[in-house]
Amino acid sequence: MASTDIAVHEGTAGQTPERVINDFSIQVATVNGSGSQSANTVLLRTIFQMGVPVSGKNMFPSNIAGLPTWYTIRASKHGFIARKKEIDLLIAMNPETAKEDVMSLAPGAAVLYDEPLNLRELRSDLTFYSVPYDKLVGTVCPEAKLRKLVKNMIYVGVVAQLLSLDMAEVEKALRKQFATKKKAADLNFNAAKAGFDYAVATLEKKDPFVVECMNENVGKIIIDGNSASAIGSMFAGVTVVTWYPITPSSSLVESLIEYMKEHRVGPDGKATFAIVQGEDELASIGMAIGAGWAGARSMTATAGPGISLMSEFAGLGYYVEIPAVIWDVQRVGPSTGLPTRTSQGDILSVAFLSHGDTKHPMLIPCSPLECFTMAQEAFDLAELLQTPVFIMSDLDLGMNNWMSDPFPYPEKPINRGKVLSKEDLDRLGGFARYKDVDGDGIGYRTLPGTDHPAAAWFARGSGHNEKAQYSERPDDYVNNVDRLNRKFEHARSIVPKPELIGNGSKVGVIAYGTSHWAMVETVHQLENEKDIRIDYLRIRAYPFTKEVHEFIEQHDRIYVVDQNRDGQMFTLLTLDLPNKEAAKLRSVRHYNGLPIDARSITDDITRQEGK
Repeated sequence: MASTDIAVHEGTAGQTPERVINDFSIQVATVNGSGSQSANTVLLRTIFQMGVPVSGKNMFPSNIAGLPTWYTIRASKHGFIARKKEIDLLIAMNPETAKEDVMSLAPGAAVLYDEPLNLRELRSDLTFYSVPYDKLVGTVCPEAKLRKLVKNMIYVGVVAQLLSLDMAEVEKALRKQFATKKKAADLNFNAAKAGFDYAVATLEKKDPFVVECMNENVGKIIIDGNSASAIGSMFAGVTVVTWYPITPSSSLVESLIEYMKEHRVGPDGKATFAIVQGEDELASIGMAIGAGWAGARSMTATAGPGISLMSEFAGLGYYVEIPAVIWDVQRVGPSTGLPTRTSQGDILSVAFLSHGDTKHPMLIPCSPLECFTMAQEAFDLAELLQTPVFIMSDLDLGMNNWMSDPFPYPEKPINRGKVLSKEDLDRLGGFARYKDVDGDGIGYRTLPGTDHPAAAWFARGSGHNEKAQYSERPDDYVNNVDRLNRKFEHARSIVPKPELIGNGSKVGVIAYGTSHWAMVETVHQLENEKDIRIDYLRIRAYPFTKEVHEFIEQHDRIYVVDQNRDGQMFTLLTLDLPNKEAAKLRSVRHYNGLPIDARSITDDITRQEGK
């Protein structure tokens, strides 16, 4: 294995049940750039179409081609869709990692491998299936240059036979994958059929893993979080998008470009929006804030390194009080870190991004559905609060495929907050931009183009008084930042509330974002395997609402689950709580770049509970 390789499997102990139906994980180990994504997506969709809850996660290197890539598919009759720590069926296609991949498996797992790798000799406690891929692909793909890509579809057919997948569903998924390329679809289906026929004729089924039809996915869709975020932003009324490409946020804006071209071009053929790629992230957020001042609904999207560059303009937006939405699709840092691995590593830095006394609202989605709905909430909150609002997605959510309920059509109109019209100014005679009229810390604003002599106001990032006039008076500065703090406190009452799963326990767990899916499974594992009952609260926004404080007050001890090394949400909560309540917090941390799994959380809490 090359020195830059990072194994994506973790050794586990335990015995495999004799027969396992709709409850297992598949890991496909290939080489980046070998075209395996289509084959993996067809496998995922086939299981989904058979009504079995399923999830897929791509763990790929940050180079263009050549390094190891792993893709995991989890089927769960219980509906658990977090990454499963244990691997039940390994499809070994990469010579560089094959030995390590096999040695990491628990006894009882199955291995499907390329015949020349001769992996059977490595272990006696696994089930091995050997397949001559090169020989099989040669019979269905005359063009030698295409065989490398088509070869992957052979294992789809073999797996279909081994797991009892319906080949009609395989073909349906495959033709959806190659919807506009009939020739490619025919070629790939022939390859899958060749693999299926080979398995029927040659391989004796010895592993316990089987798929049987269920009816759990009726009405559901499969979509990645970045596409859902793009659709949500479009429905929220975004008209100005500024960005600079960076993994894993690029596909969010790339998707949005396509959706806006399809749905936001006027009858005259002219675009009703502007999407601009800046020279860097600083320019991108600068343009977003400028557009927000001009009255547009504006946004940018980035990841950790881009957040660092945006620091100065984030502070300007906070102090000048201009609405904008910033999507942060988090990845592993610091610095370049692991750019194609997932993390919740920006929570603490974004909360206080910029210098001086600065605090930003954050919304934290856990699913594509929440990416869609929170996009609309974020644009409304940005205008209600007149401040930049950050949406904290992550790579796991943004770039992987998830099952989802269809997105609901928005029922509420866009809320632009305290905007004064010409008629308002006629009635009032004028306004003081930064005066707290209503006691919530939020002043009234006008939009450029309002036809009234009293409508003008200047965006001022230096010291200013209630009338937006330049001021270095100590009392003006204190009044201003205290008002901004009142606005932040007011935000506690209007940001999304947390969700609670309660058992009446005195032990609580707090998690957020994509950790939710592992936590749902952990609640089940702790109760059924360890006889530990817990209450679980999922935080959906910062600043924390009163429900978060009440949850902590009602429990003797609370575990806070973070996908970062330093326990960033743990720290943020500690800063927000009285010392007596903060002392109840305990930390559970996962930070190896892999999507968090339930077993790791369960084991950590069990250990800390002394059981």
